[in-house]
Amino acid sequence: MQKGYPRPQMVRENWTDLNGVWNFLFDDQNAGEKLKWNECFPAETQKITVPFTYETQLSGIHDTSFHPVVWYEREFTVSRTEKRQILHFEGVDHDAKVWVNGQFAGMHAGAYARFSLDITDYIIEGTNTITVRAEDSVSCSQPRGKQRWRDESFGCWYVQTTGIWKTVWLEEVPQLYMETCRMTADYDNAKILFEIKLNKKPADACRLNCRISMDGEETAACEVRAGSEYIVFDVCVADADTPWQMVPWSPQNPRLYDVKLTLSDGEGTDEAESYFGMRKIHIENGQILLNNVPLYQRLILDQGYWEESHLTPPSEEALVQDIDLVLAAGYNGVRKHEKIEDERFLYWCDRKGLLVWCEMPSTYSFQEEAVALFTSQWIEIVRQNYSHPCIVTWTAFNESWGVERIYTDPRQQKFTEGIYHLTKSLDATRPVIVNDGWEHTVSDILTLHDYEELGAVFSERYQEQDQITQNKIPFNKERYAMAKGYAYQGQPVLLSEYGGIAFQTEEGWGYGNQVADENAFLERFRQITMAIKSVPYCVGFCYTQVTDVQQEVNGLYTIQRAAKVNIDEIRKINLS
Repeated sequence: MQKGYPRPQMVRENWTDLNGVWNFLFDDQNAGEKLKWNECFPAETQKITVPFTYETQLSGIHDTSFHPVVWYEREFTVSRTEKRQILHFEGVDHDAKVWVNGQFAGMHAGAYARFSLDITDYIIEGTNTITVRAEDSVSCSQPRGKQRWRDESFGCWYVQTTGIWKTVWLEEVPQLYMETCRMTADYDNAKILFEIKLNKKPADACRLNCRISMDGEETAACEVRAGSEYIVFDVCVADADTPWQMVPWSPQNPRLYDVKLTLSDGEGTDEAESYFGMRKIHIENGQILLNNVPLYQRLILDQGYWEESHLTPPSEEALVQDIDLVLAAGYNGVRKHEKIEDERFLYWCDRKGLLVWCEMPSTYSFQEEAVALFTSQWIEIVRQNYSHPCIVTWTAFNESWGVERIYTDPRQQKFTEGIYHLTKSLDATRPVIVNDGWEHTVSDILTLHDYEELGAVFSERYQEQDQITQNKIPFNKERYAMAKGYAYQGQPVLLSEYGGIAFQTEEGWGYGNQVADENAFLERFRQITMAIKSVPYCVGFCYTQVTDVQQEVNGLYTIQRAAKVNIDEIRKINLS
């Protein structure tokens, strides 16, 4: 992949990074549209460094107060106009309107998914102008994740994120081009299924060539006729001379196949590069299996915050560093918590073999608007990240956030059921978790959150599986595993949050009593981790968390990524 390329599974050569210094304005009176700032941006502006939001240090502004409407403007150059120009926004929080040379180009609602606009009809050869209006709110109906809705941070909710917070980029494509490429591994039959969507119906002469290779050696190739805007075909990746020879993807051996796609219609050619991993994730007899072998998941909670840039990674190198820190501590996966991370993070997890649970940022209220916003945005997220082999679980809800009465409320229960089945309709290949950690309705995995400090208490509490799974006792003193009216169906059981240990000397909070020193930290970590690992029906765990985040100081690392304890000892305990 080209360094910095924002969309690693559909890589083209001709693209322009539009990050950097933009003109910027607060619009607290919401007057910009009436004053037609999209046609004539005010001369007196601030400067902001995109993609960092105005709340962050790296933006150059560092104002953490809430401003509901913000505007951006910058110039860009187009050297030729016979190609189509696609403008991509990886993430704008929350509602975005976009103008090019004063003309309205499109809009999008939702902070966490990419959106793209064909701006060909609005550009001229030479210098052009992009204007963006972003509107956010403190509404609990919109998917917020860990963004606060009060004036001050509280609990585990942090400074809000407003406006452009991921990469902005421009891509040049021919008149006929591939919009999306969805890849599904058929592990048992050594085939990869391609589902490619074109921007329009092609002419009869259109052909698509697919070449698959590994380590520079071609392993398979085919050519198909493109008769409609949807092209569906599969390719066998087993070696023709040794038909059983397929290279699987796993955390121990994260081998990837490279793909080159060439679309030709006699008038132009669209070329894109991609990759895939041959792996299978499924559930059978109370176990989670990867490539038909039981998988014990050693996960760690990852919120993806940085001190100077908050939700936005300061660089691609910072993403790689976080993955390496997780692997160094003996974990084989992350539960990416309440955030849809930069897609380059998923690329490096694919490359390095780190499993990922992809989790929807929560709403915090339940009404029609919240249901509609959640559903539409979740669809975008699942579709966008579908083809990454590292993603092994979709997590739709967390701890009843946004569905706080799910234990007894039929409407909230049906909402979670609906999201479960909707997700399965989009992706039948991965497990789906509904209401991670607390009362479940339908869910492929039964996940529990328990911040018990003592290993002996952990062991006693989980000694008899039926006590937990049949709601005979609250598993963490106050919560039950299943919502009322729902029964445990033999799903795998996983402790998806525990730990959260903090030191007495730290300003902020952790879970339970804070420890006095490193020895006390390691002893408590050892006791509770080994207690979980000794539960025979438990198929994994997730420790809270990788790094400190603002006022929450329960990371193995500080927010500056310095180790707070001996990471080699953590690794030994995890792998023992």
